[in-house]
Amino acid sequence: MNKIVSKEYFSSNVVKLEVEAPLIARSRRAGHFVIVKVGAKGERIPLTIAGADTVKGTITLVIQAVGNSSKKICNLNVGDEITDLVGPLGQATHIEKAGTVVCAGGGVGVAPLLPIVEAFHDAGNRVIVVLAARTKELVILEERMRAHSDEVIVMTDDGSYGNKGLITNGIETIANREKIDLCVTIGPAIMMKYVAALTKRYQIPTIASLNTIMVDGTGMCGACRITVGGKTRFVCVDGPEFDAHQVDFDEMLMRLGAYKEVEKH
Repeated sequence: MNKIVSKEYFSSNVVKLEVEAPLIARSRRAGHFVIVKVGAKGERIPLTIAGADTVKGTITLVIQAVGNSSKKICNLNVGDEITDLVGPLGQATHIEKAGTVVCAGGGVGVAPLLPIVEAFHDAGNRVIVVLAARTKELVILEERMRAHSDEVIVMTDDGSYGNKGLITNGIETIANREKIDLCVTIGPAIMMKYVAALTKRYQIPTIASLNTIMVDGTGMCGACRITVGGKTRFVCVDGPEFDAHQVDFDEMLMRLGAYKEVEKH
């Protein structure tokens, strides 16, 4: 089992946990994820690794309490243990010196974006971060982002902090003033769909980290399958990152909503 060594609330329903996992901490790279389970009969939940400390042998996970299983994880305290934790899974982010890289994160998707921001910045890129949230209270990791980027733009739906507007407004502001060599986006599927539509119009290569339904995380169950460039891909083993301009987001959104009624029950 993996013991929780620290816990922090980013908001009333978003929690950061630092968990003992020395082997994963040593081998994990930006973009990797883990699957966690609380209780012998608990649900498997994929979570992107938001950070790692190889000296302490810990990884950082950020969880938003939405359903029963995610609430169970968020209710754990320091000293408690996660029953099962498997990883690192998926393909790591391809990091290179591209030039100007815009990293756009929405909501809790900002957490898995952090190690990607750090890696691109360390590779010598000019990194501009666009953070988006509904209100000021839901903006997370702003200071950490500022420490590892050249500029941070904050967008809130209600204008309570930063600039009023959507994440696409922030990206378009940058695109209209300078050349963007690469965009990386993580957040709700509908957000990534519109980011991809915008960047395609501006001919900006874009990578999206997808958050499909996932069960085993090894490509066996097929629950996470999506269509990319007309071909079937599995997010757990082929991703989670794909060319956003090739992803069939409408199909992805339809599959994400397939179990809404069961989830409500």
